[in-house]
Amino acid sequence: MDLRERALDKIWFHVTPPAALRSPGGMMVFERGEGCYLTEVGGDVYLDALSGGAFVTNVGHGRKEIADAMAEQAAKLAYVTPYNFAAEPTVKLAEKIAEITPGDLSRVFFTSGGSEAVETALKIAKQYHWLGGDQKRTKVISRHGSYHGSTHYAMSITGASHDFNSKIFAPLVPGTLQAPHHNCYRCELEQTYPACRIQCARTMEKIILHEGPDTIAAIIAEPIPSAASIYLPPDEYLPVLREICDKYGILLILDEVINGFGRTGKMFASEHWGVTPDIMTMAKGLTSGYAPMGATVTSPRVTSRFEAAGGRESGLNHVISFGGHAASAAGALKNIEIMENEGMIENSRVMGDYLLEGLKDVQKRSPIIGDVRGKGLLAAVELVRDKKTGQPFAPSDMLSAKFTAKMREEGVLMRTFAVAEFGPPLCAGRREVEKIVEALEKSAAWFASEAGVA
Repeated sequence: MDLRERALDKIWFHVTPPAALRSPGGMMVFERGEGCYLTEVGGDVYLDALSGGAFVTNVGHGRKEIADAMAEQAAKLAYVTPYNFAAEPTVKLAEKIAEITPGDLSRVFFTSGGSEAVETALKIAKQYHWLGGDQKRTKVISRHGSYHGSTHYAMSITGASHDFNSKIFAPLVPGTLQAPHHNCYRCELEQTYPACRIQCARTMEKIILHEGPDTIAAIIAEPIPSAASIYLPPDEYLPVLREICDKYGILLILDEVINGFGRTGKMFASEHWGVTPDIMTMAKGLTSGYAPMGATVTSPRVTSRFEAAGGRESGLNHVISFGGHAASAAGALKNIEIMENEGMIENSRVMGDYLLEGLKDVQKRSPIIGDVRGKGLLAAVELVRDKKTGQPFAPSDMLSAKFTAKMREEGVLMRTFAVAEFGPPLCAGRREVEKIVEALEKSAAWFASEAGVA
C-alpha cells in the first residue's frame, strides 16, 4: 500500500467527503516545501498559491530559522501550564503582539488556533458585560457569508455554511444573530454602492434595536471575509460598525485570523480603515503554520473590568491547555522577525497590486470571469456563466473540482468554490505572480470551453 492509500486508510481528513478524497488528485501527500513551492511525494513540484492550503504559511515553507528557534526552546523548556505559569518566549511574544497591533490592544490570551481564539473572544465579551452588571447582554451579531471557525460557538456565528451546520449540528448556540454581508458584487439587499449608503452596515443597528441594545454583547466581523469569497468592505463600513458599537455599548471583535500578519499588505487588515476593535483574534500567520497557535488580544477597556471585579469572577473562566506554548511562542517570534526584517508586508502590498493587475487583465479577455477583487496577497476571481447578469455556474458544471484540477495541471495549487482563491506566501515575487496569472488564463479558457460558454 503506497503512502497515499495509507493516508486515506488512517487519517480522517477535515471537511472533504471521502469520495472526493479518493477521486484522482483528490488528496495529495507532500514531502517538503521551500519558499512558495511544495514537492509532492514522487517529485512533482507545485506553486503553492494558497499558503499551505488555508492562507497560513505567510513567510513561506522551509524556514530553518523557525524550526531551529523552536527546537532550541523545546530543548530548554517546551511547556508550562498557562493557568499561572509563563515561559520567557511567551512573555516576549505577548509584548511583541501588543507592540504591533493597532491602537491600545495590549493584553493577550493565547490559544492553539483560530477557532479557539474566536471562542475565547466571545466568552470574554459575555463575561465583560456580566461583570458590568449587564447580564442580559448575551447575543452576538455576525454576518451572512462570514467564517469564524468550527468549534461549536464559532460555528454557530459562521454564516458561510450556516444552513449545513444548522441541519446537522443543531441546536447551535442560542443568541447568535446574523446581518447582511457587504459583498457589493452580489448585494443581498439588491442595492448598488455608493447609492446604498452601506445599508448592509446600517442593518446592524436595526437588528440591535429590534433585539434590544441591552441584549447585545458583541459584533464580530472579518475586515475582509476570506474563507467565503474574499470581498472588500466599502471604505465607510468598518468605521460605521465602530460607531454603532460605541453608540450602544457593544464590543467590536475583529477576526484577523486570516487577514492578519501581512496578508493584505499591512500587519493587520483593520489598519487599512483606521479602526481599532475592542477585541482582535489572530492565528495562522502568527506562526506561519510552523506551530499551532492563536491569540485573542484585548484593549484596556476590556481588561480593566476584569481586574476591577475581584474574586473568582475576575478570572476568565476559560482554559486552553496549550495556550502560550513555549516552543510555539519561540517560533512565532522568529516568524514575525523574518516578516519584518525581509520586508514581507510591503512585498505583499506590491505583489498584491501586481497580482490584481494581472487578474484584471485576464478578466477583460475571459467570458467567465465576472469579478476580480482583493487586497495584498489575498485575491479572488469570481467565475460566472454570464458576465452581464452574474449568473453562477450550476452544481452540475462541477466548477470547484474541475477548475481546481485544471489549475493543478498547470502547476498551481489553489482552491475554487464559486470563486478561485489566491493567497501565496508573502515572499512571492513576480515569477510566482506571473505563473498564477498564466495558469488562470489557461484554466479559464479551458473551463469556458468545457462549460459551453462563448
